Amino acid sequence: MLVAARDNRGWPGWKTFGLILAAMVCARTCAMAFNRIVDRKFDALNPRTANRHLPSGQISLFSAISLCALTAAGLIAASYFLNPLCFFLSPIALVMVCFYSLTKRFTDYTHVFLGIALALAPVGAWLAVKGANVSVWEILQMTTLAFAVILWLVGFDIIYALQDYEFDKSHGLRSLVVAWGPKNALGAAFLAHMVMCGVLLGFGLLCRFRLAYLIGWLVILACLVMEHWIARRRSLNWVNIAFFRLNALIGVVFLVVVAAEVIFRGGFKLR
Repeated sequence: MLVAARDNRGWPGWKTFGLILAAMVCARTCAMAFNRIVDRKFDALNPRTANRHLPSGQISLFSAISLCALTAAGLIAASYFLNPLCFFLSPIALVMVCFYSLTKRFTDYTHVFLGIALALAPVGAWLAVKGANVSVWEILQMTTLAFAVILWLVGFDIIYALQDYEFDKSHGLRSLVVAWGPKNALGAAFLAHMVMCGVLLGFGLLCRFRLAYLIGWLVILACLVMEHWIARRRSLNWVNIAFFRLNALIGVVFLVVVAAEVIFRGGFKLR
């Protein structure tokens, strides 16, 4: 959103910002609710997830389905008020963010589908600001950032899946951790994150960002290296907590440095 609205110092207006925020909340809530609904039987059997709302009886299945339907409608409504392109694409977005929850039943590459689902976020925010009025250069920028998100999520989700390796293997659920084994899957996760760092650097070059972005990029690189050190050296319970904090830090750092670059109109000098 910030980069798409950089001609206005990153601010698309309160209405557009509010609608983007509403669309994000609705899309995420719908996807999470759908995930809990379709996985409720597996969640009940898995000690790590048995205390979730549906298997523990804290909410009813009807309530979960109602929440999923209402937030799906909320995304479509927010998209309608953004612009026609977002409105017409909103059903596709809903299918994509919900489809991930089914993939562990038929493919080892479930992490890639999760990455694609989250990669819709930068594309959606860009189109929310610009509509169909996007240049080829902007398409290159947004798809580069989307690719970085895919790689980030692939790496993170492989590590997260380590917690359920034994459960998934014994219940026929698929992932790269189950297919390749924890050690090989961790190697793939590290490779994904290192390539992601290269793509993020490329995104900065495409946007002509300068020092603030480079500093943030180095912090992100350090956080990713720490994630993998934790994954190989510490207990899974400690890993779970640390990863959420480290990935939250990555998101905050990225937001802050991009905001700084956009607001102060920084840029790499491409010669």
